Amino acid sequence: MKVATLQTKITHHNTMSSSSAATATVPLCTNKSFSSSFTNNNSSFLSKPSQLFLHGRRNQSFKVSSNANNNVGGHDKNLDAVDRRNVLLGLGGLYGAANLAPLASASPIPPPDLKSCDVAFVKPGVEVKYSCCPPVPDDMDSVPYYKFPPMTKLRIRPPAHAADEEYVAKYQLATSRMKELDKDSFDPLGFKQQANIHCAYCNGAYKVGGKELQVHFSWLFFPFHRWYLYFYERILGSLINDPTFALPYWNWDHPKGMRIPPMFDREGSSLYDDKRNQTHRNGTIIDLGHFGKDVDTPQLQIMTNNLTLMYRQMVTNAPCPSQFFGAAYPLGTEPKPGMGTIENIPHTPVHIWTGDPRQKNGEDMGNFYSAGLDPLFYCHHANVDRMWDEWKLIGGKRRDLSNKDWLNSEFFFYDENRNPYRVKVRDCLDSKKMGFSYAPMPTPWRNFKPIRKTSAGKLNTASIAPVTKVFPLAKLDRAITFSITRPASSRTTQEKNEQEEILTFEDVAYDDTQYVRFDVFLNVDKTVNADELDKAEFAGSYTSLPHVHVSNGKDHDKKNTKVIFTLAITELLEDIGLEDEDTIAVTLVPKVGGEGVSIQTVEIQLKDC
Repeated sequence: MKVATLQTKITHHNTMSSSSAATATVPLCTNKSFSSSFTNNNSSFLSKPSQLFLHGRRNQSFKVSSNANNNVGGHDKNLDAVDRRNVLLGLGGLYGAANLAPLASASPIPPPDLKSCDVAFVKPGVEVKYSCCPPVPDDMDSVPYYKFPPMTKLRIRPPAHAADEEYVAKYQLATSRMKELDKDSFDPLGFKQQANIHCAYCNGAYKVGGKELQVHFSWLFFPFHRWYLYFYERILGSLINDPTFALPYWNWDHPKGMRIPPMFDREGSSLYDDKRNQTHRNGTIIDLGHFGKDVDTPQLQIMTNNLTLMYRQMVTNAPCPSQFFGAAYPLGTEPKPGMGTIENIPHTPVHIWTGDPRQKNGEDMGNFYSAGLDPLFYCHHANVDRMWDEWKLIGGKRRDLSNKDWLNSEFFFYDENRNPYRVKVRDCLDSKKMGFSYAPMPTPWRNFKPIRKTSAGKLNTASIAPVTKVFPLAKLDRAITFSITRPASSRTTQEKNEQEEILTFEDVAYDDTQYVRFDVFLNVDKTVNADELDKAEFAGSYTSLPHVHVSNGKDHDKKNTKVIFTLAITELLEDIGLEDEDTIAVTLVPKVGGEGVSIQTVEIQLKDC
């Protein structure tokens, strides 16, 4: 079908006066059916956008073309010469030196040219059957930066399990109306186009400087998803003429919320998705460490494990911004340098636990490309985003990154009026300034430090193979134990405050088309019961959701993901009484995918926060 460029005008009331009107020329990538579905702007959910959604600069006109959507699979040599001004990356941070390429300059700049958007991949060699590319403004350089509209009241995101029927009905209606917009596949406000945002940014559709652009596995994870939910939420509110509408959050970090919220488990509802794990419905307790198969563990132990994982990921392993947000993503380096703690767990296991094992690739939630097709995705990520706020409240050195390359990184979105905008990371650090906040809920994990010890005293490291004899490790197909020397022992409180002790796994490589998880313990051997995580010796876990790494077009390598995995162990060493030891024992226990995991080396480093 030939695609045309159309400018559609939507008239709405100005916030300053109900008698005056402002006319916004809206860019739409369209076909003939789009014209018929949007020419009549008198429908109940398009004729009266919220008065809080207006801003003077939004009256600009932008031409939008759909060439990227029609040329998926085609090749344009000009697209290979992407200027590095089109990269959302930067230098600096705790992990930067390990992956840094020699560059004269690496200032973060606007999003990649959307005309370079190409095929997305479900897995190596398997293309997504439809285009994930958005409508493309003809002149990206003229797309303005987003400015927050005036607001009179914060949007308060409620815990999903406690929502009343009035709220549920409103949310169902908004989602139904968004899905109705799918009648035109190029409407940027449609449910599928909104889901495609995740697909394009996460499954290899965007290339920058000849490399895949990936918003997971790095410091881009939190800000990208915060902006993503911000616009998704505003679109829903505009479709029901309610500027106060707020997304619910899946409160999986509290025992009362450790199950699929009932509003999402009603068949026939717009919030229901059939492509979910059917054995995890009807109040089944979620496993925040899920790795693709259910464990035969009592519900009480699962909830205990969940709270233990939350404590480790929010407190023990995230004392510094670099651990929480993830590795720096410098221009010119490979994507996916390393996840932050919450992206690793519980973010990834919740995706795996929710996805449908009956589907070939774990759709919908179990794969990046399809995750946004499940309405529960946005509820899940609302709680992930809430963790950003909760983490900063813990105190200490838990604060936003100050690196300018992170702060000035940018993304591209359409707002609720179909206007294209650039957004910056620096503008999403304060949720209240963005117009939303979270209804408070207790956080029991903050007081859930594991204190039960598996063994009394120190494991005899003299009888354990040293790290130099175990690594490089070709495959983690069984539990292994090794000894490792610390860079310093008996550190003072001041020294601990100045530097964090980091257990670092270098060049962890694995098949990124498969689920992966392995657990890490200190001062225990390989006979440890890894199904019980509420032990003082449990250090943390690494997980990975199946995804795609695109290196050169369709040239894929199955073991193509290589990351640095780090665990902060200062608090852990105090709790198990190993502060004065020069050498400690470390045990790795593979849970799934270990046969495809290799590790180059392991070391302990002292790092500034």
